[in-house]
This record gives sequence, structure tokens and C-alpha cells, in this order.
Amino acid sequence: MACLLAPTAQAEVLFEDLSANLPHHVYSGGWEHFVGGGVAVFDCNGDALPDLLAAGGESPAVLMINQGGMRFEAGPLPRFTGSTGAYPLDADGDGHLDVMLLRVGENQLLRGDGACGFSSANADLGFEGGDAWSTGFSATWTGDGAVFAIGNYVDRKDPDGPFEACDDNSLHRWNGQHFVAEPLSPGFCALSILFARDATGETRLRLSNDRHYYVRDGAEQMYDLSARRFLGPEDGWETVRLWGMGIASRDITGDGRAEVMLTSMGDQLMQIAGDDGLYSRAPYSLGTYAQRPHVGDDGRPSTGWHAEFGDVNNDARPDLFIAKGNVDQMPGLAMEDPNTLLIQQPDGTFAERSVEAGVATVARSRGAALADLDGDGRLDLVVMNRRAPIELYRNVTPETGHWLAIELRMEGANTRAVGALLEVTAGDVSQVQEVTVGGGHAGGQAGPLHFGLGEAESAQIRVIWPDGRVTSHTDVAANQHLTLGP
Repeated sequence: MACLLAPTAQAEVLFEDLSANLPHHVYSGGWEHFVGGGVAVFDCNGDALPDLLAAGGESPAVLMINQGGMRFEAGPLPRFTGSTGAYPLDADGDGHLDVMLLRVGENQLLRGDGACGFSSANADLGFEGGDAWSTGFSATWTGDGAVFAIGNYVDRKDPDGPFEACDDNSLHRWNGQHFVAEPLSPGFCALSILFARDATGETRLRLSNDRHYYVRDGAEQMYDLSARRFLGPEDGWETVRLWGMGIASRDITGDGRAEVMLTSMGDQLMQIAGDDGLYSRAPYSLGTYAQRPHVGDDGRPSTGWHAEFGDVNNDARPDLFIAKGNVDQMPGLAMEDPNTLLIQQPDGTFAERSVEAGVATVARSRGAALADLDGDGRLDLVVMNRRAPIELYRNVTPETGHWLAIELRMEGANTRAVGALLEVTAGDVSQVQEVTVGGGHAGGQAGPLHFGLGEAESAQIRVIWPDGRVTSHTDVAANQHLTLGP
């Protein structure tokens, strides 16, 4: 496997616990909220400080407005209980960020006004929120407009459930006036879904499913939006069955194709994208399986939820955070299950550093986010927990490398350039990230893509826009936030 060799010494990663700077909030509820518990990270008022919207379960969802200095205050938000997750996006193309609020019950497309005000747009946009137990969301834009995908979990109305009672998922296509819903079947209890370019370079919808409820006959899925069909063995699609919880996607080998991290009970499965357009399972020696607690004496398997790549020490090597925690009281799985922070080493392997970094908490974690919340060029951390307060950590790693934070804007319906590829080259290291909406576990981000640059003080930027246009920027100075257009 090829590795990225950054030219800087590795900084020891360190976070400061600032959870007291958040409004008190707990993701609560019974069995319908064993899963979910996501957080959306996005700038809802244009002040360049990312804000948070946290799902609440039986408690109301909460908007937390960034006041600067890593302090957040509760903001106004329509009262919605039953929420499982939240994803920010510009759904109506007006330039303001909206939020897809997933729920046990009717999902809500919340229209943002650019000043952190939100109201339901279901009726205005003809979006059918349904009445399912929704746990996954993703969005893409085609030549015909936006396409939303909703992943649903167990069909609560099935009298023979909950086992082998997975609900259908759904697609919602914009027809120029409103969204038209259609079932996406079969469903195998999706807990995370993501529109992104696969190993072939085609944009497809990946669904990660929980075999705890589909039990048999189900598997991980990949849906081809153009052909309107699921991929199968004839396409080289491997049958993979796991207790799928979350999806993370990023190129870690330097070949421009994104690897995929799938969280689960036990092994966390990394899939390496090959030049043949297929995926192979990462070798155990890569260090990403994170299958058991790394502290304490509980030897039972871990339960992974949200996974996210991010360069937390800016050494030009993407690292990986995995939120962990028992579903509730499942006896075969670890109860004291610390979160995982895997730091990529110069040889491309990953090493556990959550204890040293100060983020190895053992609450029942669910959603999470790595984002620069104070604008200092270092990725901070938010962790959502079930039946325990949300956590906030400032990245105080000393002597980190240089960095760039880059946002894209374009005219038309797809204002945030979802589907664009952003390539940053600093020295002899190239990194590629895609602008996506979806994945994770029940939450996502809309904001700058963060690139660590190591010792490089400038970089070259190349953007492949969703419509195929290519733009380049040379000798871009490090340590700044950029907004680029085509």
C-alpha cells in the first residue's frame, strides 16, 4: 500500500476539555434512540464561526451558536422531539444553509435564513417527511437538480418485527417545483448512507446496514443512481455483512481514490480503493480495526459509531476519530469502551493516541465531528453521547504544521459545489478530498475542507467542479481560510 510521507516531525496531539462551554444537552430516549445521536456543524449566520445543531432523541434538538473563544449559547429553534440526526446543506439554492433533521416520525427540512433562524420547509418544497425511523441521510446534485436519500431503520409498524423487519429507504428527486419521493428497496436497516465517488470514480450511494436486525439475506449496499439499480457480484461488488453504524471516506494512500471506513461491532472495516475500481480489506497491520477497548480490562468487542478523518496535527497525514459505546446493555460487547483517536504515522500505519490526547472518554458515544471551531487552524472535537452530556474539546496540540481551509461556491442550485474534488499539493505530497453531504453517524458538516500541510508554507490548489470544469491556483500561502469559485 502506498503511503504519504510528510516532511514534518509528528506533533504529540493534545485536546483541552471545554465541555462546560456548551449548553447542557443529552441525547435521551428508549430503544428508538439506541441509535442516532448526531450533530450538524455549520456556520448558520455567516460569522465564520461554526455552529452546532444537536439531535435530542426524546429531548428537543438544540441549536448552539458559536460566540467565539470556544463558547456556545443556545439559539432559537422550532421544538422538535424524536430527532435522531442532523445534516446541513443548502437545499433550496438560496445561499443559506438549511438542515435535514432526521426523526422517529416526520423528518423536517428546516430552511435557514442566514441568521440562525430556521423554519419547516416541508410544505413549501414538497418534501415528504414520512413517518419512518430515519437514521441516515445524503444528498447529491445531478443535471436535473437535487437528490436526497433517506436511510430508514426498523419498520416500527411491522407486527412481526423488529427482527427481519427493516424498512424501505427513499429517494427524493427535485422536479423543478417540488421533491418527488420514491422507495429505495430492499432496505436492510441503514444506519449511514453516503453519495460519493467510489473506486471507479462514479458517484454512487453507499449504504451501511445493521445486520442485528436484517439477520440474514441482507448486506452492505451500493446504489447506482443513473442505472437505478444496486450493484452486485457481476459489478465486482463484494458481499459484506456487518453491524454497520457509520461511514467515513477519504483518500489516505495518495492515489486520489477515497478509502472507506465502516464502523461496526467488533472490527472497524477499512476498505482500500484499488486502481481496478474495486475495494480490498485493509491489512490488520494498518492499525485501523480498533476492535476492542484499548484501556481497561474489558476484553469484549467494541461498538463503533461515528467515524471521521481529519488531520489533527496538520502533518499532511489524515488521522481518524471513532466514537464508541455500547448500544445500551448488550452483554457480549464492552461496556467501558473508550473513544478511539488513530494518528497516522510516517509509514502510513495508524496508532492509538486517545488517552494521551485526552479524549478517551467512556460514555455511550454516538455522533461526533472534527472541525476548526475557533479558527486557529487546528481541528477541534465534538462528541455526542447517549444518556450523557455532549462533549467539547479544543485542539491545543503544540507545534502543529501549516494548514489551509478551503470552501467552494458556485452559481445555480448546487451552491456549495457538492461533488467537487479538491486537490491540494504541498511539496511532493498531494491530498484529495470530495465535497459531500452525508455519511458519518447521524450527522455531518457543511464548511471548509481542512488540509494539513506539514512544513510547507504554500500549496497548489486544483478544483474539479461538479460540472467538469477545472480551475487551478498556484503558490497559495498557507495558514488561511479561502473561498473559491469556478
